Amino acid sequence: MTTSSVVPRLGIAFVPVVPPERLRSVARAAEESGLDELWVWEDCFKESGIATAAAALAWTERIHVGIGLMPAPLRNVAVTAMEIATLERMFPGRLMPGVGHGVQDWMGQVGQRAASPMTLLREYSTALRRLLHGEKVTVDGTYVKLNEVALDWPPSPAPLLYVGGEGPKTLTLTGEVGDASMLSWAGDDESVSRRVQLVRDGLGEGAKPGARSPHRITIGQIAATGEGAQARVDAEIPVWGRKPGPGDGVAGDAATIAADVRRLGRLGVTTVILQPTSDEPDLEGFIQFLGQEVRPLLAE
Repeated sequence: MTTSSVVPRLGIAFVPVVPPERLRSVARAAEESGLDELWVWEDCFKESGIATAAAALAWTERIHVGIGLMPAPLRNVAVTAMEIATLERMFPGRLMPGVGHGVQDWMGQVGQRAASPMTLLREYSTALRRLLHGEKVTVDGTYVKLNEVALDWPPSPAPLLYVGGEGPKTLTLTGEVGDASMLSWAGDDESVSRRVQLVRDGLGEGAKPGARSPHRITIGQIAATGEGAQARVDAEIPVWGRKPGPGDGVAGDAATIAADVRRLGRLGVTTVILQPTSDEPDLEGFIQFLGQEVRPLLAE
């Protein structure tokens, strides 16, 4: 089991079961409550990660905004690099872009299902990272093909590139090609430790060119407080295709939720992204609870 311990950063997910017009109040609540990060999802066919991140960045001044995860099959890598670079230069130091395989059934619906998602993600993440670091890139891969492509306005420094996934091979790849890794869901100690170690296996011995910081590992965790919290968490987990089990979701008061966040930190996770239930009755109030009551307990 992983034994290195960190005090995790605390984030909130703006899940696209919430209509886009709610983003402004959510982003402002997250900023005012003192949370470290706000994450927006790019799930098909709900809400755009780039559009929501841009709006959230414009409506806030301090909080970091992540995009988890932009599906590589849907997006030409040069266009993704242009969009990330533009946002990073307009809001320096606050954008956390993330890419992944995409849900394969969704990719099939739009005619973009890759025969080898691993090959695509490797080629895509490598090229994207090079473009964001200001390189002129020529590559003739199976999926990614660029001929002397370079950004006119590369960000300096480049934002950390998050790469996410679920399977063992993909998790190892995220450590290899990304500056940071996104693990989809929490779980029991053994499961989280195993996945963190797979990421670390991918890091190898040498730092990637241009790397500026230790590799970050984020994880999602469904959370609720107040009356009926446990029942709401248990009902939410199957919505995302999972069965409730030990460590899946957390319900209770501030001390209970903070203890679970610290647990994940002891297992090597550096950011915990708490996801409210779809039926959360007071989303802004829940965010304020996390920032004002849970976050101060994390250092204890």
